[in-house]
Amino acid sequence: MAPPELRIIIIFPMASCLQLCLLMLSLLSAATDAATGAVRFGINYGQIANNLPHPTQVSGLLQSLNVNRVKLYDADPAVLTAFAGTGVEFIVGNEDLHNLSDARSARAWVAQHVQPFLPSTRITCVTVGNEVLSGTDASAKQALLPAMQAVHQALVDLGLDAQVGSPFLLNAYPFFAYKASPATVSLPYVLFEPNHGVRDPGNNLTYDNMLYAQIDAVYAAMAAAGHADIPVRISETGWPSKGDDEEVGATVQNAAAYNGNLMKRIAMGQGTPLKPDVPVDVFVFALFNEDMKPGPASERNYGLFYPNGTPVYNLGIDGASFGPSPASTVSSSSKPTIKFLVAFVALLATFLL
Repeated sequence: MAPPELRIIIIFPMASCLQLCLLMLSLLSAATDAATGAVRFGINYGQIANNLPHPTQVSGLLQSLNVNRVKLYDADPAVLTAFAGTGVEFIVGNEDLHNLSDARSARAWVAQHVQPFLPSTRITCVTVGNEVLSGTDASAKQALLPAMQAVHQALVDLGLDAQVGSPFLLNAYPFFAYKASPATVSLPYVLFEPNHGVRDPGNNLTYDNMLYAQIDAVYAAMAAAGHADIPVRISETGWPSKGDDEEVGATVQNAAAYNGNLMKRIAMGQGTPLKPDVPVDVFVFALFNEDMKPGPASERNYGLFYPNGTPVYNLGIDGASFGPSPASTVSSSSKPTIKFLVAFVALLATFLL
């Protein structure tokens, strides 16, 4: 069998935090299959729970939905093994920046958690850290660049070639804006429902939803910094179906509206007002409700599914099934093209009304 063709894509951070944010990874696309009605989208597969199904069941579930791109927050070997031969693309991650900043530790991690699963499992991206720049851990921020460099070097040392360039990846949650100020933020505006829209005096464009305004705000900021050619994509967005009493807007109805309307727009290949010819690229947070996540109740209720595989609300994905994984359509002798991106994820903390 010919060796797989592996590509690493990396853009090294520069001096400023804004330029650091330009180091990002490729995202999961979302679409609707018109023939079957099944929804296709990239999805975050979090596992902070004690009642989740076995990864082999999850593999069958996602394939029954035609979901072909998944983001993990670690590199769980049980998950990567369960999806071997399915063709589903994976982003894997490691948030232990202090350990990864050591070259030997970084190489050991890549050798143990990434290399053994290739090419059977299509690992396409490696993330380093998560929302580091928006956090308060100064030592993590200092370790970020060394960790990224060490992981990149480990990939090269293990026989993977390197290329430069990647999109800007951000986590964007209009829910946070609405929860913080429900009296002033229009609910239809954040849910992609009919509204009068908001005109941006800076570019004279009108926005009918907050997410697109957030995306274009990042495009504008990067253009001002001299990086107008870097695409912006969404690594996380979603809406909780339940929250604490003070978490206004966290309801099943609003979650169904947000994710359902978002998926319809993505299925249309829609772009933002500033980039109408660039389809919005998203993967949704999250696959399951996670009962052990800390924080307010909303944190445990972003899932599209309950752990038993039942949809939390109707998104037109009735084909969901915990049946056995379909037979692989990926030949063991195929020569996959694998893009590796060493990246971190940034949280969009500025909300546009």
